[in-house]
Amino acid sequence: MCADTPETPEYKHTLNLPKTDFPMRAGLPKREPQWLERWAKIGVYDRLREKEGREPFTLHDGPPYANGHLHIGHALNKTIKDMIVRSHQMMGYDARYVPGWDCHGLPIEWKIEEQYRKKGKNKDDVNVVDFRQECRKFAEGWVDVQREEFKRLGITGNWADPYLTMDFHAERVIAEEFMKFLMNGTLYQGSKPVMWSPVEKTALAEAEVEYHDHKSHTIWVPFKVTKADPEGAVGAEEAAIAATNADELEKARVVIWTTTPWTIPSNKAVAFGRKIAYGLYEVTGTPEECWCAVGDTYVLADALAESVLSSARLEDGMFKRVRDVSAEELDGLTLAHPFRGMEGADGFWDYDVPMIDGDHVTDEAGTGFVHTAPSHGQEDYECFVARNWLDRMTHNVGEESEFLSHVPFFAGLQIIDKKGKEGKANNAVIAKLVEAGGIIARGRMTHSYPHSWRSKAPIIYRNTPQWFASVDREVGDGQDTHGKTIRERALTSIDALVKWWPQTGRNRLYSMIEARPDWVLSRQRAWGVPLTCFTKKDTLPTDPDFLLRNEAVNARISEAFEAEGADCWYAEGAKERFLGSDVNADEYDQVFDVLDVWFDSGSTHAFVLRDREDGTEDGIADVYMEGTDQHRGWFHSSLLQACGTLGRAPYRNVVTHGFTLDEKGNKMSKSLGNTIVPEKVVQQYGADILRLWVAQTDYMVDQRIGPEILKGVADSYRRLRNTMRYMLGALGDFSEDQRVAVEDMPELERWVLHRLAELDHQVRKGYAEFDFQGVFSTVFNFATVDLSSFYFDIRKDALYCDGDSLRANACRTVLDILFHRLTTWLAPILVFTMEEVWLERFPGDDSSVHLVDMPDTPKDWLDEPLAAKWEQIRKVRRVVTAALEVQRTDKVIGASLEAAPVVHVRDAEVLASLKSVEFEDVCITSAISLTGDPQPAEAFRLPEVEGVGVVFEKADGAKCQRCWKILPDVGRFAHAGTCQRCNDALG
Repeated sequence: MCADTPETPEYKHTLNLPKTDFPMRAGLPKREPQWLERWAKIGVYDRLREKEGREPFTLHDGPPYANGHLHIGHALNKTIKDMIVRSHQMMGYDARYVPGWDCHGLPIEWKIEEQYRKKGKNKDDVNVVDFRQECRKFAEGWVDVQREEFKRLGITGNWADPYLTMDFHAERVIAEEFMKFLMNGTLYQGSKPVMWSPVEKTALAEAEVEYHDHKSHTIWVPFKVTKADPEGAVGAEEAAIAATNADELEKARVVIWTTTPWTIPSNKAVAFGRKIAYGLYEVTGTPEECWCAVGDTYVLADALAESVLSSARLEDGMFKRVRDVSAEELDGLTLAHPFRGMEGADGFWDYDVPMIDGDHVTDEAGTGFVHTAPSHGQEDYECFVARNWLDRMTHNVGEESEFLSHVPFFAGLQIIDKKGKEGKANNAVIAKLVEAGGIIARGRMTHSYPHSWRSKAPIIYRNTPQWFASVDREVGDGQDTHGKTIRERALTSIDALVKWWPQTGRNRLYSMIEARPDWVLSRQRAWGVPLTCFTKKDTLPTDPDFLLRNEAVNARISEAFEAEGADCWYAEGAKERFLGSDVNADEYDQVFDVLDVWFDSGSTHAFVLRDREDGTEDGIADVYMEGTDQHRGWFHSSLLQACGTLGRAPYRNVVTHGFTLDEKGNKMSKSLGNTIVPEKVVQQYGADILRLWVAQTDYMVDQRIGPEILKGVADSYRRLRNTMRYMLGALGDFSEDQRVAVEDMPELERWVLHRLAELDHQVRKGYAEFDFQGVFSTVFNFATVDLSSFYFDIRKDALYCDGDSLRANACRTVLDILFHRLTTWLAPILVFTMEEVWLERFPGDDSSVHLVDMPDTPKDWLDEPLAAKWEQIRKVRRVVTAALEVQRTDKVIGASLEAAPVVHVRDAEVLASLKSVEFEDVCITSAISLTGDPQPAEAFRLPEVEGVGVVFEKADGAKCQRCWKILPDVGRFAHAGTCQRCNDALG
């Protein structure tokens, strides 16, 4: 400024600068609990239920287990559910959410037993009702802990009245649902191999099993041929050949391979594959240490013979292939058990071992033959079922995985001991095989093996009497709309009645249901809902009268359970009480097994959706949402249970999330030290950051979390928070008399409204399809790119410097419209922050963003021609901005207002569009020249924007001391150092 220029006044106080107390720093860890208290005080969830005339929308909560603090999977799960519920509520539904807990079952029982062991107490010495009461108390404690932890994450719901599977009414309904299976003919008692935990002494469901590496024994066992049937030969010559071949085979042995030596005492058959090529192999030489002898002959699959004989220490040249062995020949073989005829066995194994064909036999590993113990393997069992050989099943192993007293040599030896370690059974069986000459090789191998997910101990397959629900018997309940059997109904539901998010969930569950065996309902434990049924003494399970089916008895049980809970089943005189005077109690036994906890949780649709006032009219939920492991867990059991009692699936939509991994994609484990604890994230960042992580991830697949990822999430949050803060400041003094009608707004404001109309459709569609990542990325990009970097940047000048102009008021009107949409669109995700933003503008004792809906957005805001025009304008703007950035980098200018560039535009239509708007304001320059003249060589260009070139020129004139634009008219008006616009604004 020249020395003779009079000093200009300070104009800063005349600008309409943003005014807000909304802090830059969120302080979420400290402030979030205050909003939780406020929501509880004003009763937000209950007040939403008072809104009338809204279509119900119910997400049914898959119950977490009441056992331990929350992990990151819980946080992910509950946050997704919360976003589903909140978004549907704000889209106009009555979105109900009743949280629940799974309270029965082995994990809780196991914890109480651990406490007993520490005190030197034996569970079996404690009264069963007293023991169950301790389990109940333990579960109650953890329900209270987890409830507070879930609430801290901002999860909305009926926390005052959740559902618990151990509530008396719930126990009554679970028992009633079981008794429906009893009455409709699908319940039966059978004896088949089930997954059995020797440590926990109970059968396990598939969902209770996980797979870990395990080192197993491997043995190759030869079975002597006792008979080779040459039947089928025609003619003397062919008969002679057949007889010779049969003679050869009767001197041979069929070799099996197994990783479970303990199952050899229960062998009942050897299986072969009809499509496999087999051969007869003769030993011609042996090394010094070998269990084979010269002249021994073995039948083996050709593809595996060399590896088998190598395992037996035979080298090349020590064996030869004699001839083919056909499937017809194998069909005619009868074998001897390796322990047949052993002294001291009292003939226990002196039975014939048949050869059977099986589709499960391959020549990819082993010997091409499968040792078959139908009491200890599912495929083995199915082979015997197909042949109606169930009378050949064995019962050799007890509940502690010990050989029972009737088994020679091995009685009392355990397969797995009570600590989950290998017992003595395997080595004892191997030693006895060596003694019997029944082994040619042994080794060890590490492979994936099933373990109990609770005790982490290996399991076994064990034949036990269990209670089953048949999936293929006709359900005698008259609800045949979707099929006559549970399997038919389930498959129909999956395909015709349910939507899957993602669709791969459909494929996974469909294939599981298609191939699954009958459902094992019983567990040999104490803490659960008992199988409320009675069996007739001295009657076989196959007898029609074996199970008591009596409606009056069932009614007495239901009434007692409602009043006293399931403990009454174990009270003295319970049998006589329930059977009453119309049934002779002396003729019946009371069943004391408890139901699989998956039956408990699978029944929740009945006592939550059907029975509660905040349930659903038809007992069917709009959404079930859980992790992908629940395809074999809750989704699965709920489907089977409901198809047996309701006739169809209890859900219309199934949403699935993946597993949470660390930043490197590794599974989290305490031993690796890579776990992320929700409580610590909340303490450091606040729950909204954790919720934002959920919204930013593609939760339908496995997702990652870690310190660096959370830092990135926090950065996104800060950017969004700054956008909201700017809006609050600009709206600080907005009043209704400043509102401008849409038709009177400048083009730029109408373009923003067009974008809002587009976004409204995308946001609602995204929420309806549970796509939170899509919703957030759409809104975030709009807020940070379209608004902060474009619209706000352009309109700052008008907002700050214009007086009561149409342009400024139109901008404020649009900001008000934006405010209502952004806060409600984001409220289901950032529940605390959007409440803070809302209350900054609309304080009040009863005010809450969570009490309002997403506003309807008029469709006539859509203006595609206008949007196309402004897309071209923004492209040209990008060239101008890039050209000025070069000048700023070279320190030719300090700010874009120092520039007055010349913009050459080849396309006449685009040029006309630019001339129709205040393009210098769009580019935030003091002036701009638009021309259709050819671009000079020195013009700045961007390759992606053809036909546009920018020639830099400095702005001509003086700098307005109020708006900082450089204009020729500055200094000519009453207010010193101002341009005409600022002079007029000052009055």
